[in-house]
Amino acid sequence: MKYLIVANWKMNPASRKEATALWKNISAESAKNTEVVICPPYPFLSLKKDLKDKKLILGAQDVSADVSGAHTGEVSASMLADTGVKYVIIGHSDRRAKGDTNEVVNKKILCALKAGLKPIVCIGENTRDDHGFYLHFIKTQIDECFRGVSKAQLQDITIAYEPIWSISTNPNAKEDTPSDSLEMSIFILKTMSDIFSTSAAKDVRIIYGGSVNEKNAESFLLHGGVSGALVGRASLDAKKFIKIINSAK
Repeated sequence: MKYLIVANWKMNPASRKEATALWKNISAESAKNTEVVICPPYPFLSLKKDLKDKKLILGAQDVSADVSGAHTGEVSASMLADTGVKYVIIGHSDRRAKGDTNEVVNKKILCALKAGLKPIVCIGENTRDDHGFYLHFIKTQIDECFRGVSKAQLQDITIAYEPIWSISTNPNAKEDTPSDSLEMSIFILKTMSDIFSTSAAKDVRIIYGGSVNEKNAESFLLHGGVSGALVGRASLDAKKFIKIINSAK
């Protein structure tokens, strides 16, 4: 299974000119034997086609929970697929903070799979406690988000473990460690095994989605029990992001 390094540009950069330059710089240095996915804002999804880029994979930051209809401002899974999108981030903490419940995330996953997209499903706790209640929180997220997903569909799913308490934009952020990531990766795999089966759960790729940067990426990839990373702020700096990509070697 190849490493998966995903750039979540969020609502950046400010212009198409900047987005084009960033894309070109990343593409020029992308590593072999690693899947590198760029998830730009919707207005920049056409960059891959316009630049005729064969190295980078196109991803989207979100998708509608509805197939079609009167949903102003929404973008459907079939629209994304038609644009050339292969992966889509679902359930990111930014979206959950704006109201995406586990039920909504579940609907988005099913829509994405039906359209042939590969969901990158974000799960993660807001805080950690000494009694292990955060494990129950993660289990509930998995139980509710993956309802209706078949064993066969797991091969197209990536889980991004996103410890919200460690994200740098959180004012009370605390540093996460590869051992924390390893613990959760084992727990996620165990939970998926209980729901589906051990053999089916092994098809799910788990990546780390905390505050990944060029300094800690290699440590998480080596010791965190993950097969990649979901990168936020550091993906907006080509040099930093390329170091993260190269750490997957």
